[in-house]
Amino acid sequence: MTALTQLDAGTLVARLTAGEVSAREVVDAHLARIAEIDGVVADGPVWAAAPADELGAEHTHAFLAVTAEAARAHADDIDIRRAAGEPLGPLAGVPLALKDVLTLRGVPTTCGSRILEGWVPPYDATVSQHLRRADVVVLGKTNMDEVAMGSSTENSAYGPSRNPWDLDRVPGGSSGGSATAVAGLLAPLAIGTDTGGSIRQPAALTGLVGAKPTYGTVSRYGLVAFASSLDQAGPFARTVEDAARLQAVIQAHDPRDSTSVPDPVPDLTAHLRDGVQGLRIGVVTELQGEGYEPGVAAAFAAALERFERLGATVVEVSLPHAPYGLPAYYLVAPSEASSNLARFDGVRYGLRVDAPTAEQMNAATRAAGFGPEVKRRIMIGTHALSSGYFDAYYLQASKVRTLIAEDFRAAFRSADVLVSPTSPAVAFGLGTKTADPLAMYLNDVATVPASLAGIPALSLPAGLAPAPDDSDTALPVGLQIMAPLLRDDLMFRVAWAFEQDLGFVPRPTGPRAVEVGR
Repeated sequence: MTALTQLDAGTLVARLTAGEVSAREVVDAHLARIAEIDGVVADGPVWAAAPADELGAEHTHAFLAVTAEAARAHADDIDIRRAAGEPLGPLAGVPLALKDVLTLRGVPTTCGSRILEGWVPPYDATVSQHLRRADVVVLGKTNMDEVAMGSSTENSAYGPSRNPWDLDRVPGGSSGGSATAVAGLLAPLAIGTDTGGSIRQPAALTGLVGAKPTYGTVSRYGLVAFASSLDQAGPFARTVEDAARLQAVIQAHDPRDSTSVPDPVPDLTAHLRDGVQGLRIGVVTELQGEGYEPGVAAAFAAALERFERLGATVVEVSLPHAPYGLPAYYLVAPSEASSNLARFDGVRYGLRVDAPTAEQMNAATRAAGFGPEVKRRIMIGTHALSSGYFDAYYLQASKVRTLIAEDFRAAFRSADVLVSPTSPAVAFGLGTKTADPLAMYLNDVATVPASLAGIPALSLPAGLAPAPDDSDTALPVGLQIMAPLLRDDLMFRVAWAFEQDLGFVPRPTGPRAVEVGR
């Protein structure tokens, strides 16, 4: 019999509903795997990640905290209610890993930073509330780049997560811990957040489906803000259908979020199996070509041929301002971060470094609490917002953002969805780009435009490609699908047709991959 940890969420729901397995058995199986390979101290009601200097090269380090006792109690409650014939949520009994940027009442929230050291939120994020109502069993909080700033999870103050396909490589970021959890079979589902590609890029690098919903369809209440006009929570899963079902659970209008969209969102699964016959697939000229690894380019070309065989028409479209997306993003996002992160001052919560005056205490706390990448972005953002530079930097970047949104609107008049590679490269080695911020930022070149426009976009596996630094290692390649505003249902429909025809079930393989046979 296939191990419970290898089953996708849809299969688990079917087996749980049929009474073939209990929610407690499913949760215990995943907790056992976490204890075995993730580098946690499996003791007490909440398991903590081992200290960074004690984490070995064999540990995935997906989790910062594992809420073992609460997860078992929730699973037991689901089993009791199921036996009594009571109504249950649509994903009842399915385990999930939650990115540590979303609050969970009574569980430490760190955002991968020392700045929130010791903070235990007294409230749930709206996403956490939706998960609870759906009877999803939250296993714990996952590792991430500090305050969601990064593309490799190497910026975490608690040590990097490792890619289950090759433990010497990054899983992407900033939601690398969530991606690692699902790819490493520690959880069938996870929640990440995407500001400029922080769900899609890790999904591409770890062979998963990861989706950024239309901005405003998933509440940001309880999501610790990096860049408020860009941040959006979304799903990680091993199948398109699982991702669609999880997104359907967490999306809804929320009056506590001023940016929450009041318009009804289309049913994400009603037309999932309608296929792509007659649809126009737009290939974005500016999101391909130079700078993409040969293996990534080859997988993308094969994906276009597959769409044509499925009955779609592939057309060329242009986003003329897309090349300016990356510099615009790295002005808009740091500017918003500079404002949002000003609240972390050592006065009300989190880390406090005492000093003779309030000003010195603020400075000492922020110097000790924030890491180098966060400090870099705060300084960029503060400069862009400062007197004499606002018009030249932030305002100009905002104008570029408007032009990119207009480019997308024009492109969607010629195509139903747009496609591109998700990441220009497969997973790279730990430590290979940390000394070069620009090289790290370029990982987001294909994902940032959709974020600036607020449109839905997802990544799904498009096959494998050889690693440029090791031709004997095959690593996942991601295909990005972008749809018009509020057409998340069309995005999932196109992705499902591609996934089913490709028939590729990504499982980490290779000498440095995690073992998946249990």
